[in-house]
Amino acid sequence: MRALVGAVLAAAVAAGPAAAQGRGGGEPGAFDFYVLALSWSPTYCALTGERRNDRQCDPGRNPGFVVHGLWPQYDRGFPSECGAYSRSPSRPALAEAEGVFPSEGLARHEWRQHGTCSGLDPAAYFRAARRARDAVTIPAALSGPSQPSRAAPIDIARQFVAANQGLRPDMMAVTCKSGQLEEVRICFSKDLRGFTPCPEVARQNCRAGEVTVGAGR
Repeated sequence: MRALVGAVLAAAVAAGPAAAQGRGGGEPGAFDFYVLALSWSPTYCALTGERRNDRQCDPGRNPGFVVHGLWPQYDRGFPSECGAYSRSPSRPALAEAEGVFPSEGLARHEWRQHGTCSGLDPAAYFRAARRARDAVTIPAALSGPSQPSRAAPIDIARQFVAANQGLRPDMMAVTCKSGQLEEVRICFSKDLRGFTPCPEVARQNCRAGEVTVGAGR
């Protein structure tokens, strides 16, 4: 994606960061930028969550976008499971994840897979995820629609660009799965003070003409 609206908007809630295949391990804190992955909960529930009896998918608990993760990323590829901390996050640390991740299980997984590469302790990592999420405005039309709809990925990207000052199409990706909206992934500078260009992530944009945007329940 290059110009505000003239770029091409590939697919990948359970897939890893939008980039080339990740490298196992890495030096904690040695990365170039963050990717905030916002998963479209109705798609996760329709394709995976309901089979797992995930409480996220219970009636009345199926929201729109939820935080999948905050991923340290290299300009090319990404680190994973850096092993900075051998123990699981403490209860006080997990309290920082409440209201950010849709489940404690996902928070634990994201800490192990990605948070250990951040150079932060668990509590600070979960606070960073909250900070990144709070910095993103969800477009009104995508704040939990009551009816399913169809939309072009480029139009979903346009809505995010319009709702977030400083965000450009080359700083994000809209991904899809099985013809449905999967995630919006937004790139942040390492200090989380603003959005940043991320060409490799942007190349992962969904290329479908339209995708289904499922409704919450």
